[in-house]
Amino acid sequence: MTERLEAMLASGRDDKLLRYTLGKAYAEAEDYAKACDHLETCVAYDPRYSVGWKWLGKARLGLGDEEGARHAWERASAVAAEHGDAQVMKEVAVFLRRLDKRT
Repeated sequence: MTERLEAMLASGRDDKLLRYTLGKAYAEAEDYAKACDHLETCVAYDPRYSVGWKWLGKARLGLGDEEGARHAWERASAVAAEHGDAQVMKEVAVFLRRLDKRT
């Protein structure tokens, strides 16, 4: 799947959704460095995209960057609260509690 998406990116298409999909796919494949690159671009396109921030937090945690994960999840929570996205708020609250227990 990532090969097809990377081909779309190489062909000149570049937008929030493509970067999010690539980032999520790489995070699920545990290629966290590539995931972070794409998800950082995703949230640069739309800083109010809470799901992008949520997955960026997961990718940063996968790299061992707990502070980066916390920042991304706090941003996800704030953005989700602005939009009334209760599901993202709940998920991120769980991630932050788990992170607090680690430190």
